[in-house]
Amino acid sequence: MRSRVAKVLHEVCGRPMLGFVVSACRLAGADRLIVVVGHGRDDVENAFRGETDIVWVEQAEQKGTGHAVMCCRDTLSDFQGSALVVAGDMPLVRREMLMALLEQREQSQAAMTMATTSLDDPTGYGRIVRDAAGELAAIVEDRNCTDEQRRIREVNPSYYCFDARSLFAALERLAPDPAKGEYYLTDVVGILREGGEPVSAAVEAAPEEATGVNSRVDLAAVGRIMQDRLQRRLLDDGVTIVDPDNTWVEADVVVGQDTILYPFTFIGAGATIGEGCRIGPFAWIPRGETVGAGSEVGPTERMRNGALAS
Repeated sequence: MRSRVAKVLHEVCGRPMLGFVVSACRLAGADRLIVVVGHGRDDVENAFRGETDIVWVEQAEQKGTGHAVMCCRDTLSDFQGSALVVAGDMPLVRREMLMALLEQREQSQAAMTMATTSLDDPTGYGRIVRDAAGELAAIVEDRNCTDEQRRIREVNPSYYCFDARSLFAALERLAPDPAKGEYYLTDVVGILREGGEPVSAAVEAAPEEATGVNSRVDLAAVGRIMQDRLQRRLLDDGVTIVDPDNTWVEADVVVGQDTILYPFTFIGAGATIGEGCRIGPFAWIPRGETVGAGSEVGPTERMRNGALAS
């Protein structure tokens, strides 16, 4: 990211990307939220200090995804049931997909179920290798793929649901990668299969949900997709957006029915706009501000015929 800011604190439509992941897990029904933090720990925890349902676990050494989950062992020592594992830099994750993962694992009683998706260009992603019966056999990282495996378009977007007891038992047998010395969560698939425990890759994620953030280019691409989602929600709620490509709405915005958003309008995160308003063109509504019903906000004066209060 070439930044002093912890990656998961970079904003997508006015909210830290980690906030979208935590919110999706809450909405999917998760009642225990554990966030593993390493680099920039203090900054990350401070950014979410008002969210008291989060338990923070430190990964002092960054030794891979499997090691990150190992760090949660003590926190979950008394837990039995389904454990979702989601990366913090995947803000496009949807609660519906997470709910499908939970339902699939609990109905099948599999030790693990995971989501997959198919991409036209799977470069960089772990490939889903299936056996002759079409069942999940392995996840092979891109750098370890054979030429034949590189042609597989079904990939791993890194969304998992485990039986917690099976997960931590398998992690005890997890060995570090010979080349990098890191512990990879994907290797748990083979460990579970060797132990005769069922694994499943029957949940399909949308291709956009496989988009993580590893650069500013990724951040911009994810922001554009998220913006389309936020605007679609407003359109479905009865708001008119005259020119979506030249309007920017941040997260957690509420806009009343029959309000019109004109071109070159910016609405900051957490703002509330009442019904029947005309906003713009060239309007700026600050974060957290409230615009009363029937108001007009234009480019040279912040409001006519209404009340605007912070």
